Amino acid sequence: MTSLPVIIGFGGISSAGRSSAHHAYRRTVLNSLPVAQQDHTLRALAAMMGLVTYGNGGYQSATGEALAEADIAPRYRAQILAHTLIRRLEPQYFDGDQMSVQLNFEMGPDGATPCIFATRSSELPVPLPTGWRVLDQRDGVTRIELSQATELRVESHRKIPVQAAGQLPTGFDPASLYASRFHPRGLVMTIVGASDAVRSVGIDWDKILTKLRPDEISVYASSAMAQLDQYGTGGMLQARLRGGRVSAKQLPLGLNTMPADFVNAYVLGNVGCTGAIAGACASFLYNLRLAVEDIQSGRRRLAVVGNAEAPLIPEVIEGYHAMSALATDEAVAKLDGTSVPDWRRASRPFGENCGFVLGESAQYFVLCDDTLALELGADIYAAVPDVFVNADGFKKSISSPGPGNYITLSKAVAAMRSLLGDDAVRTRSFIQAHGSSTPQNRVTESKIFDTVATAFGISDWPVTAIKAYVGHSLAPASADQLINTLGVFQHGILPGIKTTPAVAADVHRERLNFVLQDLDVSARADIAFLNSKGFGGNNATGAIVSPTVALRMLEQRHGTSQMRDYRRRLEHTRAAAATYDDACCRGPMQPIYRFAENPSAENDITIDAHSLRLPGILNAVDLDLPNRYPDMTPA
Repeated sequence: MTSLPVIIGFGGISSAGRSSAHHAYRRTVLNSLPVAQQDHTLRALAAMMGLVTYGNGGYQSATGEALAEADIAPRYRAQILAHTLIRRLEPQYFDGDQMSVQLNFEMGPDGATPCIFATRSSELPVPLPTGWRVLDQRDGVTRIELSQATELRVESHRKIPVQAAGQLPTGFDPASLYASRFHPRGLVMTIVGASDAVRSVGIDWDKILTKLRPDEISVYASSAMAQLDQYGTGGMLQARLRGGRVSAKQLPLGLNTMPADFVNAYVLGNVGCTGAIAGACASFLYNLRLAVEDIQSGRRRLAVVGNAEAPLIPEVIEGYHAMSALATDEAVAKLDGTSVPDWRRASRPFGENCGFVLGESAQYFVLCDDTLALELGADIYAAVPDVFVNADGFKKSISSPGPGNYITLSKAVAAMRSLLGDDAVRTRSFIQAHGSSTPQNRVTESKIFDTVATAFGISDWPVTAIKAYVGHSLAPASADQLINTLGVFQHGILPGIKTTPAVAADVHRERLNFVLQDLDVSARADIAFLNSKGFGGNNATGAIVSPTVALRMLEQRHGTSQMRDYRRRLEHTRAAAATYDDACCRGPMQPIYRFAENPSAENDITIDAHSLRLPGILNAVDLDLPNRYPDMTPA
């Protein structure tokens, strides 16, 4: 009997806000929600952005003014909307109008007249470059004569051509929430995002561990670009050029495996399976596939999966700009026939567009098998029956599309047809497109969708693209899709691609419905297909089923009596999750950060022929392993 992987917790941070309790999703459909739900999410964002705090029995503004709860949403609405989602790059990252650059130039003699300059003696290069001659040294200053030209570097500034970005909400500093100790931004976001997911479950982690052996847990997480800011690989590579020294932390913390390592070491204390798969922009689905297969096979019973990426640094922006991949200010303004770009609408999936917009995000999910979910009384937000991954084969360009995505989407649709039937696939499914907002993607991805829809008899297939709101976060891009999908399952509203005024003429759309305004799909949101395409031929499609369908499947397997008991336990779980959400709406998020907390002492490990026990962990590792190759065992 194959275990069904179900999602029992989710959380994270992006330009849409905090992901748990569906707040990030709600930000994308805010005006389509009832007023009470709008106000709830606006309060959550106000707390996240430091606009309000809660204490002494009430709310206060950042200046200490007392506020009624009902006044928060109307007072701060305009400010919150302006400083979330995609917008112009803000100064806390770097000044896009005055980006620091190094200029090379030559200095030397003017004809027969030598060039003489002075510098501090302590800063003289050793040995002296060719053509340099010391004239004299006095009071720590050396005068140098140049007899031939010498190349020098000097810092200058220029305007960066790309200024739209999916930034975390203004005023929210994840590094201030715990003792971050020079952690790269991507790892800081990992701690906060993974903590949000674990706390969102509504069941204490130590209680969950009582149901599991330590090796029945897995963590799969990564970044695609690694940690490239000053505290990671970027700082290591820049140190000598900037006249500094490499630190002991920059190299190890720069590894793209670190998001998984930080979750294991500082959030969960996990000693089970771990891994970090990188598949460019499809990285999340690559990691999710490992977790799904672990749970299906019974090798693991619970998995934490996610990604974090913090690419809003000049070098990464310049790199993608050099590939002509990003929406430049000039090109965005040209689309609208204006002189000033509309940064909010820079990402326009499937419309007339000019490139994608980089975003930062950290998204994590807690999955377990269906039996464990019932035993725990965990809330089930969705099930993940299958994830498919395929490469593109021979290519003439590493960034060009290929056949792999046809395979992944076709197999995902076929798997859901096998599980739930033709009618469910044809009339109760929708697509979360990769939707990168490039001219090439709008044509090639829409052709895949249209071709698969024709093959399976699907008409008017709803398609949306979350990158219109949060930008392209690289490794977590499909995690952003899943966060949004869980919100669709909960609220029944598919967010329209509202930054796109009209579908482009070259988009294939005979059997597709590119949703440009929020759409009520409450009658048909049973299946979501998450589609992801990455540089190098990394393709993945995940098949996700709604909690309504998942619970029907569980009742079929476990029976009415067990489901009745489960629903009683579920009441306590939901109350605890609501308490956590309420705390986050009143003040700063409280991430889990267990630095050097009860580290495992190797001397305290006990092993016999049948089990291995670790100090501080209730259950033992089972060493009575079955023979997996009985037909091949020598006599």
